[in-house]
Amino acid sequence: MERTGVTAEPFFSATLGKRMLIGAAIGFAVISFFVFGADDPNPEWGKYWRIRPLAITPLAGAGAGLFYHFMGLLRHQGGWVSIVGWIISILGYTATLWVGIVLGLDGTMWD
Repeated sequence: MERTGVTAEPFFSATLGKRMLIGAAIGFAVISFFVFGADDPNPEWGKYWRIRPLAITPLAGAGAGLFYHFMGLLRHQGGWVSIVGWIISILGYTATLWVGIVLGLDGTMWD
């Protein structure tokens, strides 16, 4: 068997885990601003209405961190491809986090 010098990196690396944790922390911080800032919640939302947004939005933030990690292939190409990679990374992260906020607040603050 001949070696070609190509090594396969593991799917889950320390860098991926760090980016997912940072994404989840940003998601938690953003949704906490809305959830804990609700002075007078609607009684129809139930007693534990805060659990859903505080669980879903950080998960979406972790998914956004995963997306950002995989866009690193484009960001490190150089030239205009790198610029496009950065734009796609930022827009993709923002859109994923936005969807997480909407899904988390659906039925409560987001009607």
